[in-house]
Amino acid sequence: MRQFADTENLSELVRDALGAGRRVVSVDRLRGGSQKGVYRARLDGPRTESVIVYSWAEDENYWPSTGEADPTDPFAPASGMVQFLTAQRTLHGLGVRVPRVLLADGSRRRFPADFAVVEDVAGGTLEAFFETDPERAAGALSGLAEMLGVMHRDRSRNYGGVDLREHGDGVGSEVPCERRVLDRALGHLKEAAARDGSIAAAEAALRDRLVQLAELVSPRQEYGLIHGELGPDHVLVDGDGHPVLIDIEGLMYFDIEWEHVFLRLRFRERYAALSRSDLDPRRLDLYMLAMRLSLVAGPLRLLDGDFPGRAFMQGVAVHNAKEALALLQQA
Repeated sequence: MRQFADTENLSELVRDALGAGRRVVSVDRLRGGSQKGVYRARLDGPRTESVIVYSWAEDENYWPSTGEADPTDPFAPASGMVQFLTAQRTLHGLGVRVPRVLLADGSRRRFPADFAVVEDVAGGTLEAFFETDPERAAGALSGLAEMLGVMHRDRSRNYGGVDLREHGDGVGSEVPCERRVLDRALGHLKEAAARDGSIAAAEAALRDRLVQLAELVSPRQEYGLIHGELGPDHVLVDGDGHPVLIDIEGLMYFDIEWEHVFLRLRFRERYAALSRSDLDPRRLDLYMLAMRLSLVAGPLRLLDGDFPGRAFMQGVAVHNAKEALALLQQA
């Protein structure tokens, strides 16, 4: 049985962050996370009404262990207080709006896991505003496009997570980005084929197509700063209508085409507001098929454990298997 935080064991953290006079009156564990716990702590008094607490406890991570991660792999699991704080500093330094950090501690003296207490951004997600307030959503989407421009113009000679770059300007760039993506996609193809009959039936053709697409991509020597998993559910809208990025631990320098493929999948018909004309179409083709296979293998792997949103994850896998096979038919 997984053990989660509650009002009692979060109260001290919030008091340390906001002052001894503040009292937590209720705690809600927010749904959707698979690597960390996200809690809204509601407070008494006339000032800050609530804060968000991130907990990187082992019981909050639903992903099955895959052994020790390769530190040179930009796709290694990116979750933890160090990754979060480095990403928060990096984005804040660029003028990209992220929640303010009120307290963070990895000592385990206050709490049995690394944690951070951060600003609770009022408003809700951009995804919700698309349905409830299209005019406000349009303004936030425009602001998001500007944010992405700032991020993608921030360049590095090497790729990798910002926490690694902060200690040495990136690692592992001897292997080109497209090769990293190809090797990862071939692994995901094998994994997906073992679990999904439709992928298994087309495994050889999908493998050949991935290799063919990778061979068409020319080398590149510079990389942009990307969020890595930016959907409208990872963008909050503050009281002034400005977008605020969350779930930022995977922030890294990489081909910006990888970001744009994910944006295209998640923003769908609204992607036009975020698109740009200078993307490499060959990279986009390779990365789109790789992304589809990732969104088959990843959710099915998550379902090997006890992740609660099982129907949703199964649906993600089924949908992306169909889309991967459709890409094969378009070849």
